[in-house]
Amino acid sequence: MEDEPTTFVFNGKNYEPADHFNEYSGPVTLRFALAHSLNVPAVKVAEMVGYDKVARVARAAGLNVDIRPTPSIALGTYEVTPLEMADAYTVFVNSGNLVKTSFIKTIRDPQSASVFEGSTQRKPAIDARVAYLIESMMEEVLRSGTGWGVRSRGFLLPAAGKTGTSRDGWFAGFTSKLICIVWVGFDDNRDFRLAGADSALPIWTEFMKRAHQHRDYSNVHEFEAPAGIVSAEIDAETGELATARCPKVRREVFIAGTEPTEACRAHQEHGNYVPVKVP
Repeated sequence: MEDEPTTFVFNGKNYEPADHFNEYSGPVTLRFALAHSLNVPAVKVAEMVGYDKVARVARAAGLNVDIRPTPSIALGTYEVTPLEMADAYTVFVNSGNLVKTSFIKTIRDPQSASVFEGSTQRKPAIDARVAYLIESMMEEVLRSGTGWGVRSRGFLLPAAGKTGTSRDGWFAGFTSKLICIVWVGFDDNRDFRLAGADSALPIWTEFMKRAHQHRDYSNVHEFEAPAGIVSAEIDAETGELATARCPKVRREVFIAGTEPTEACRAHQEHGNYVPVKVP
C-alpha cells in the first residue's frame, strides 16, 4: 500500500488525512502500516473494502450505532467508551466471537453458597481467521511499532495491542488471559495534546505487569492460530516467497489460499524492485 498524501472524495467532499508530522513512508506492508499507525493506508483499505462494511463489522464487534460509514471511520474518529472497546477486543482472543459479560461475576451468601452467577453472552462477529491475522499484526505494534514502550518498560509476556491518539490518548491491548483498555483525556473533550503511547501506554503496562502476578492471569500462553491459517517464508521487502538470494527473510501468516505463490524476483541477477518497508 502506498503511504503518500492522498485526497479521498466522499459524498462530493474532499477528505485529506495526514500521517503524524506529515511524514510518509512510501510503499508499506499493512503490517508496517498498522504497527506505525499510518493514517493514509488505513483509509485506503477502508475505501477498498467499503466504508459500509467497516461500519457493519464495528457494530458486530459491539461498538455503538452512531458509527457512520465515512472515510474517517478507519481512524477511529467516532466516539466510543472504554467499555465498548473492551467488548470489541474480545473478538481477537475468542476466535472472532464477541463476548459480553456482566459487571458482577458472582454473589454469595454468608454461608458462601452462590445466589447469583453472571452470565456470558457469546455471538459470532468476525471470521476467526481474520481475527487471528489482526491479532498477529497487533503483536507487531508492541514488537516494532508505536507500542514498543510496553516491552521497554518490562512487560514481556505474549501480548498484542494498539495505540490511539486524537483529542485524547488510548492504549488497548491484551494477553491470552486479560484485556485492558486505558483512556486518558479531559471530560470536556479538550485536546489532551499527548499521544496514546506517552499517556495511556505507561498506565496499561504497569497495570498488566501487576495483574499478571495474580494467579488467575499468570498462565499466559502464545496466541494460537485457528484452522485455515498458513505461514510462509517471505522476502521482507517484496512480500514474495523468499529464496536463498533474499538478504532479509521473515515468516508471515496468511489465510490459506491468499499466501504468495511466486518466488522473489527482486534479488535475482539484473532484477529491479521497489523497496517496501517492513518492521
